[in-house]
Amino acid sequence: MSASKISAKAAEKRLMKSASRLYAVQALFQMEVSGQTVDDILREFETHRFGATYEEGEFVDGDVTHFRAVVEGAVNWQAKIDQLTDKALVEAWPIDRIDPVLRALFRAAGAEIVECGTPPKVAITEYVDVAKAFFPTGKESKFVNAVLDHMARAARPEAFSA
Repeated sequence: MSASKISAKAAEKRLMKSASRLYAVQALFQMEVSGQTVDDILREFETHRFGATYEEGEFVDGDVTHFRAVVEGAVNWQAKIDQLTDKALVEAWPIDRIDPVLRALFRAAGAEIVECGTPPKVAITEYVDVAKAFFPTGKESKFVNAVLDHMARAARPEAFSA
């Protein structure tokens, strides 16, 4: 296989993983507001969202394995992730007072940092990009960067040592 084919394949895999992160945030948000179970959400997204075509255009296929790992990790580790998030937020703003999309984003990113073994700096960069997709003004992405950095340093300090 040529270097350009390997490079194109790697780029496609990164794009699919990035898409799965966006889908995971959407899925976690939908679970919270609708009360659907994790199994129902996983089935809905894998069947109807990945690669779907809408008026806005075609959605990218996501990495199903990564999507499942993030959503299930966020559900299974929610208490720990929420504690990390609470510690990163100022005392006047506990996690239950922040925007539900941001809450879903912190839980998805927390799952990658705590459970999936994603390098913290990669998770932070990826979820700052997700924040920009949901909140294009830029304020929230800076907030997300700061909170995730604090969470990652608390959960995986060894990843930041020199």
